[in-house]
Amino acid sequence: MPMNVKPIPTLDERINDIRLRTAEIVNEDILPNEAALWGRSRDRETARELREEIKQKVKKAGLWAPHLPQEYGGMGLDFLAHAYMNEILAYAIGAAKLFGVVAPNSGNQKILLKYGSEEQKEKWLLPLIDGTMESGFSMTEPHNPGSDPRSLTTTAVRDGDEWVINGHKWFTSNGIEADFFIVMCRVAETGSMAQIIVPTDTPGVDIVRGIGIWGRDTSDHCEVKYENVRVPVENLLGQVGQGHQAAQDRLGAGRIFHCMNSVGQMWRAFDLMVERATTRQVHGGLLKDKQFVQGFIADSYIDIQAARLMTIHAAEKIDENDREARTDISAIKVFVPAAYHRVVDRAIQVWGAAGVSNDLPLAGMYLGARTLRLADGPDEVHRILIAKNVLGRYETGHTWDFGN
Repeated sequence: MPMNVKPIPTLDERINDIRLRTAEIVNEDILPNEAALWGRSRDRETARELREEIKQKVKKAGLWAPHLPQEYGGMGLDFLAHAYMNEILAYAIGAAKLFGVVAPNSGNQKILLKYGSEEQKEKWLLPLIDGTMESGFSMTEPHNPGSDPRSLTTTAVRDGDEWVINGHKWFTSNGIEADFFIVMCRVAETGSMAQIIVPTDTPGVDIVRGIGIWGRDTSDHCEVKYENVRVPVENLLGQVGQGHQAAQDRLGAGRIFHCMNSVGQMWRAFDLMVERATTRQVHGGLLKDKQFVQGFIADSYIDIQAARLMTIHAAEKIDENDREARTDISAIKVFVPAAYHRVVDRAIQVWGAAGVSNDLPLAGMYLGARTLRLADGPDEVHRILIAKNVLGRYETGHTWDFGN
């Protein structure tokens, strides 16, 4: 079933054009070929050729790498336009990769663009964009809560012209394939946070394992030990003390994009659920005529509309550099993954046994939705932040303005 995308009257023509042309490639080239594109076919060479063919079509259409400036081969999209494009890309499995948006590389590219020196951009960013290098992001530690960055204990000590790094990380993304990590460290002399580029072949970098998740034996999220790892001082990204801000720059935008991705996947799950309800005969009639299923359709419609409008509202605030966006980002970070989980759960229920099979994308969506309640900060931390921001406003004699 193709994604139904029409122009949005309130958007400018440029964003509508991007959405429509993105949807055209998703509908014509990606959705009909999902199984062949992503390894469910035994012919890997054909899959690789098909992926390259679609990538070339994307580039020819001027839709490649929406997150990168034009001088680096991207679209140079502003934040809001990129968010609107994300919901289209998320509808099809792996579509974002075919448009040049590959996590964690895309997030690391943005960090290198903002904080990297010209030499760092030449050495690390350009190969990352060209696809001749892979990267990972190494922040979370097994012995410290990921929701509290102040607790990080991986240290970087200045020794002449080198940083000496010691620490223990896990859930380091893309750890198996990465040529370098961006490592979150605490500079021992000052206690300030810093991000340092560490090539993975540096002596002392021990990639212990790919951590098994959701019952799988392994994954590309790795446990990594840094034992007296020495890298040049010029591998520091930005300045000492900017590490926390760089992480927030990466995570803040990522939360919006994760939520727009979730909306796109909810859209797909909803279409699949309604398709099944209108065609499946059970107990003498179609599923669509059963009140339970009608309730599923109504509740999922409500969840998607609420999630989408909340996320767009937050994206608009980010686009306007509104400081109040922090509250809205936390709100969608709590609400959208939970809504996503509910929508996919209902779709699985309507599809029955097929819903948990590998024949449909619903099982993967279900696990992704649950994971998002932990990624980029657990729900509880974001609820605390919302409450603090609201209470702070009232304590100064003001009330909350829900109209803005």
